[in-house]
Amino acid sequence: MSDVPARLVAWGQQLVEVHDRLRDELDRLLDGLDETSELTRELGAHCMAFCSAVGRHHTGEDRTAFPALAAQYPELRDTLEGLERDHLMVAGILQRIDDALRTADGDPARARGEIDGLAAILESHFRWEERAIVAALDGLADPTLSAAQLFGRDV
Repeated sequence: MSDVPARLVAWGQQLVEVHDRLRDELDRLLDGLDETSELTRELGAHCMAFCSAVGRHHTGEDRTAFPALAAQYPELRDTLEGLERDHLMVAGILQRIDDALRTADGDPARARGEIDGLAAILESHFRWEERAIVAALDGLADPTLSAAQLFGRDV
């Protein structure tokens, strides 16, 4: 029997749960955009909160999850670099959404176009990330890590 206690946390499953919550929030945001042709203050606040959550999630991965995975699984480095490039692309879209929301009249068509693009890219990114790193996350050996550190939020 091993002297190392078994970790009770399946980080890979927690990543999927974070992604599922972000997917649900994005669906609610898109539903809200479908219901109106205007960017209401409430809808703008929801959008900004969602964009902030995505940014925090990717920051957690870039600062903690990916370096931990690269240290333990060097064979994943190219994949992790690709995922980080995706994060930069998503950050650019998040900035354009923020810009559209902050204009004097809040350009609903521009914001909707950016959010639709974000939805497509995020779904592709989430699926790739889940296929590529869930098993490795489950095997992380560092007992000091937390969901907030790894994924930018508590699960």
